[in-house]
Amino acid sequence: MNTLDSLRRHELLLARTRRHFLRDCASGLGALWFASTAGRAWGAPGIAAKDPTRPLHPVAPQFAARAKRVIYLHMAGSPSQLELFDYKPELARMDGKECPSSLLAGKQFAFIQGVPKMLGPQFPFQQHGQSGQWVSDRLPLFASVVDEVCFIKSMYTDQFNHGPAQLLMHTGTQNPGAASAGAWATYGLGSENQNLPGFIVLTSGGKNPDAGKSIWGSGFLPSVFQGVQCRSQGDPVLFLSNPAGITRGLRRRTLDALAEINEKTARDVGDPETLTRIAQYELAFRMQVDASDAFDITREPAGIHKLYGTEPGKESFANNCLLARRLAERGVRYIQLFDWGWDSHGAGETEALHHGFKTKCQSVDRPLMALLTDLKQRGLLDDTLVVWGGEFGRTAMRENRSGMEMELVGRDHNPAAFTLWMAGGGVKRGHTHGETDDFGYQSVIDRVSVHDFHATLLALLGFDHLRLTYPVSGVNMRLSNVTKPGSQIVKGILA
Repeated sequence: MNTLDSLRRHELLLARTRRHFLRDCASGLGALWFASTAGRAWGAPGIAAKDPTRPLHPVAPQFAARAKRVIYLHMAGSPSQLELFDYKPELARMDGKECPSSLLAGKQFAFIQGVPKMLGPQFPFQQHGQSGQWVSDRLPLFASVVDEVCFIKSMYTDQFNHGPAQLLMHTGTQNPGAASAGAWATYGLGSENQNLPGFIVLTSGGKNPDAGKSIWGSGFLPSVFQGVQCRSQGDPVLFLSNPAGITRGLRRRTLDALAEINEKTARDVGDPETLTRIAQYELAFRMQVDASDAFDITREPAGIHKLYGTEPGKESFANNCLLARRLAERGVRYIQLFDWGWDSHGAGETEALHHGFKTKCQSVDRPLMALLTDLKQRGLLDDTLVVWGGEFGRTAMRENRSGMEMELVGRDHNPAAFTLWMAGGGVKRGHTHGETDDFGYQSVIDRVSVHDFHATLLALLGFDHLRLTYPVSGVNMRLSNVTKPGSQIVKGILA
């Protein structure tokens, strides 16, 4: 063997990971690995086999879908359902009285200690639309489109801290490392637009959610299915534009050379992630044209900017809602908006129900109305599922840190009851599902778990949540969580 052959063999050995060794081992471990992981990674039970060179190529769902795409609006920190949608006259009558011991027994709170006082609704409620849905005066414009909305008022979770609760809400488990709902959607369906990511994330409020980027990650799914965080000002994605002195033609030649190297590595090593890397480079190249157009909201007419309350060039929830509509009409499969700043403890003005909470409501009221109105007038609402909610609810009691009544008014975290609403995409219009108790403190009728919500989300996209799986260490993982069986589709909300 000459020196060049020896060096080449050494390079190949360095490139091989432990997993590749197990795959190729003559003892049969390779066959076992291939059967359990690699052989099904691009064609898992319940979905069509995927071409790793075109991972986002659109494929048909398992059965007829009601929704083609999702716009998920997450209010990070969790808004109070008792100040927005869950009207409780009995709670108003209990305002200022000591909390009954029956509501405290066996409960865990993030901050409440001792015996807090009950806290009635802080804003007046009215019924709206032909459906007579209750909405507080904090969302007067949203109330005008309430007949398009399906409320689930009986949501509950088993997590009462933000990070784990957000992970559970978006990945099906409170532990990091699982795939997000958007990753599952693009894994199962691909994307209708091959020039934009299939899963796009937009943030507002000045911060990312507490759980970080894990809540839009791909987890154990191939990395191409993770959410791509984009910006509503400047380049949508950092480094998308060519550097000074680099032409598009030169970028094309560079990518061709890089693809040749990666293809050779894929042949030598056999890792499908290498092929997806090529696909991602190519997507980034195509995005240089299409993303700039999709994210340029200055192209919208003045009437649309007035409808949404947008301010081009700024980061805002309004701008992100308009971007969501533009991405939806361009075939992006899953569009995730996170708006930070909804944690209403009352520990400071930004967290107080009569200060920061009011400001947050003002910032989302018009955009929410506009998004539903705009999607409907463009014929997109019927096959676009819009979801709004937080990671848990708020308590019926006033928060009292260290057992002392606080100067400003707020509520603690409450995993036992919260409201989530959906619109379009195959759900009932002007409908309410489920109820909480007289204080809005516990979900008591037609209770819906986070895993039930995930099963329903996938059903609306055309998937059986039990059959959309991915093999991980001998377990067929799924969004609705294999460790907590019994998840049910919420059939009562389906149109």
